[in-house]
Amino acid sequence: MLLKGCLHTHTTCSDGKLTPQQVADTYESKGYDFIAFTDHDYLLKPNYRDIYSRVTTGMILFHGIELTVFVRGYLHVGKIEGVRELLHIFNHIGEYDLTPDTVLERLAELEQMYPLDAVEVTTKGFRDTIFENLDVAYPKLASDDSHTLGGIGRAWIELDADREKDAILRAIKNGNFWNCYV
Repeated sequence: MLLKGCLHTHTTCSDGKLTPQQVADTYESKGYDFIAFTDHDYLLKPNYRDIYSRVTTGMILFHGIELTVFVRGYLHVGKIEGVRELLHIFNHIGEYDLTPDTVLERLAELEQMYPLDAVEVTTKGFRDTIFENLDVAYPKLASDDSHTLGGIGRAWIELDADREKDAILRAIKNGNFWNCYV
């Protein structure tokens, strides 16, 4: 089954401008089949999981978190939960004002801390060809990193998988998806 999704969204549970329900409604109105709520770890509201659980939608909703990791400065790692599977993404590698060589150095250090599965090669949903062409051993995915209504729907992935959380995460880990942009 062909599925469309975004694995990096922010809500009012951290620094986003839309509630989780508004985020879900907007993505669903744009034809998405799944999204991941990945609010920032250090800004999370204490009851964020309860708030997420009240969202009603026909989409698959992943719970996740954007971890702030310190590796000679800060980096962000998205951690997304399936039923049994976990997905770790080195988020928005072009946003740290680092050269490609320095990103590769930080990636090597990050690999010692987390079992990385993919890297996000978009910046706020826009293509970043320098990092899109970076030679890394991970699947490179596109995402919005949406914080506002205007940030939703700029970049997404599509994949052919069963409509269930672990099948989607396995497809991503195996690089069985393609990136799409407005």
